[in-house]
Amino acid sequence: MSYDEDAFLDTLEKVSKGVVNISTVKLVHNIFYQAVPVGGMGSGTIIDADGLILTNNHVVGGAEKINVTLWNNQVLEGTIAGACAVHDIAVVKVKAKDLQPAQMGDSDNLRVGQRVYAIGNPFGLAGGPSVTSGVVSAINRTIESERGLIENLVQTDASINPGNSGGPLVDMGGKVVAINTAIIPYAQGIGFAIPINFPKSCADDILTEGAAKKPWLGIIGLSITQQIARYYNLPVDHGVLVTKVADGSPAEKAGMADGDIILQIDNVELRRIEDLVVQLRKMKVGEKVKIFALRDGREYFFEFKLRETP
Repeated sequence: MSYDEDAFLDTLEKVSKGVVNISTVKLVHNIFYQAVPVGGMGSGTIIDADGLILTNNHVVGGAEKINVTLWNNQVLEGTIAGACAVHDIAVVKVKAKDLQPAQMGDSDNLRVGQRVYAIGNPFGLAGGPSVTSGVVSAINRTIESERGLIENLVQTDASINPGNSGGPLVDMGGKVVAINTAIIPYAQGIGFAIPINFPKSCADDILTEGAAKKPWLGIIGLSITQQIARYYNLPVDHGVLVTKVADGSPAEKAGMADGDIILQIDNVELRRIEDLVVQLRKMKVGEKVKIFALRDGREYFFEFKLRETP
């Protein structure tokens, strides 16, 4: 594919001015229960000219002090405006005007094999943001991290090093399609990023409602495959097998139980648990939903209102 390299490099340079370095100080307790300050680092993506910055919640969560360094080395003090911990996303606010926000893309249009570029501040090195290139290796990945299960991630082979967390993953048009979030140290060349549509929704909730309110069903489940269906002698080879219903959750109050097999939510067929997650993220707190499930081979319908994620 032919393209104007100079024009493309100009685009990357412009996007890089919307990427910041974030340094934090958190207090941890040593074996003598003394509070000890510990420094941290990461990156951020400017989303508003008046000082709103997207980053990872694990970068700034619990920080006593947040410093934001712009592309021109100007240092600003930041505060947390809100967070969506379930997506590992936080919004940081700085007092500034006329910043250069990055242009947001649409992660629903991402395709495997698509060329992408990771921008950030690896290892906290001086000299401004760095750029690495790669492709979208896979989408809808779920990984287990020290922060818990993170779902529906973009997998890329663009290098994402310590300090890149919170920086943007951009397409060839210079639009942000994901926010870099994690690396797996034992899997060389694999990085992960949060599809940008989720952080955009999180930021919108924080701006309009003062907090990110996400609907809660209250179950833990796993995707049913042919292997799982054979092992547990299940009547279907697709859907979501409920392994745990949280106490006091909407699912429990509606009568759902461990072992139920969810096949539909609001008449949308579910093949795997990622389908359920996608549908829930389209819904709002207080919205009524209907779930079609199987229990011991019998059909059940459950209706309830979604509550805010605790």
